[in-house]
Amino acid sequence: MKDILTHLFEYKHLTREEARQVLIGIARGTYNQVQMAAFMTAFVMRNITVEELEGFRDALLELRVPIDLSEFDPMDVCGTGGDGKDTFNISTLSCFVVAAAGQNVAKHGNHGVSSLCGSSTVLEYFGAPFTNDPEVLKRTISRSGVCFLHAPMFHPALKNVGPVRGQLGIKTFFNILGPMVNPTMPSKQLIGVFNLEIMRLYAYLYQQTDKNFLIVHGLDGYDEVSLTGPFKISTALKDEVIHPQDLGFPVLAPELLSGGTTVAESAGIFEAVLRNTATEAQKEVVIANAGLALYAANPSSTLDTEMLRAREALESGKALQHFKSFLEAS
Repeated sequence: MKDILTHLFEYKHLTREEARQVLIGIARGTYNQVQMAAFMTAFVMRNITVEELEGFRDALLELRVPIDLSEFDPMDVCGTGGDGKDTFNISTLSCFVVAAAGQNVAKHGNHGVSSLCGSSTVLEYFGAPFTNDPEVLKRTISRSGVCFLHAPMFHPALKNVGPVRGQLGIKTFFNILGPMVNPTMPSKQLIGVFNLEIMRLYAYLYQQTDKNFLIVHGLDGYDEVSLTGPFKISTALKDEVIHPQDLGFPVLAPELLSGGTTVAESAGIFEAVLRNTATEAQKEVVIANAGLALYAANPSSTLDTEMLRAREALESGKALQHFKSFLEAS
């Protein structure tokens, strides 16, 4: 690791294979926590390259605990995290709206690093146990349309660096990797990213696949559709900047999206949205993200059509029922 760190501190880059080998070493416990922290910090100081990102991705996919859910044709709905905005659990809520609209979801997630309450945190609060048992996950997705894949249970490397990431408390390249290494390898995906450089890298790599994908970035720094201003989307067919008003949504003030100061408060917002008793801002932003996810899964449709499907799925109470079924089946 000393040679690798010296190489990085001289502003040099890793090859794809070098990046793969380092991640494999991290997964096997070859390096201590100080070395891992220094390695992650090096990539905070400069942008990651395509080759490095590919190598890290290759290592995690090679070492993952695989699971085949292809019979359910699921999609993933997730963001990189690390935007520092402390919003409530918008993408996790969107999963249940998407499922209620008829599209199964295999959600890949973790506890928050730069935010109080990640997807794992809020679902754990409601009593959902984490598992990598295929039979349990298949039962859950078949009954509720959603299953949850707690990242450390599927990625040994993520489990090993968890304490270091938590102590650093900042976004690292592991935030960037998360959406790329869903162990089910879904063919449909909505990915939120926290800056335009990462969006460019993701678009390049996803263009090399046959996935139905949509990458989104809020131009004021969000890794999701915040409705606080315009957002950019990138698909296999187009790049486009969209304003909330273009889709009939209001422009929201950032403070209206706060996730609260405790996990219990975040969970309260989560449940209120599903019960259709949340604020209009909270409901609208979930509908916007769920609609975008449905459009990612159905690119031959239109954004307006998918936004209407998302709204009906939430306001009818179907999303709440899917969430209840998820907890029961889990």
